[in-house]
Amino acid sequence: MNLRTTLSAALLAMAASASVPALAGDLNNALGGALGGAAGAAVGGAVGGSTGSIIGGAVGGGAGGAITSNRRERTGAIVGGALGGGAGAAAGNAMGGRGGGIIGAAAGGGAGAALGGHISRANSYADDYHGHRGRRHHRRHYRD
Repeated sequence: MNLRTTLSAALLAMAASASVPALAGDLNNALGGALGGAAGAAVGGAVGGSTGSIIGGAVGGGAGGAITSNRRERTGAIVGGALGGGAGAAAGNAMGGRGGGIIGAAAGGGAGAALGGHISRANSYADDYHGHRGRRHHRRHYRD
């Protein structure tokens, strides 16, 4: 597979993952996960075949999600990008060989990083607004 095909596949996957309306607010995480997943799957596929593509897609998707996320989103973006990149690479390899694995890793890594970052951020803000009540001052009744 030549470089032009790889780049066009990565751009196509990024456009597809960015167009999902539910994930539109997490475009940075989607872009990072997609680029990382595609790059990881391409390098992993060149080194270790289809298994290397899956591992590379997972590592790349997680790394891309980590780079583009903020502190509140980071854990979810890493886990989501890794799971999505690996699963996308596996599905793409099964359907379309090495090129399909790269496209699948990009789509899965982008969607996983965006969704994981969104969930992590939502949980982080939910923790901020829970009532962290201190100990209340009550009288203690002692019996003689």
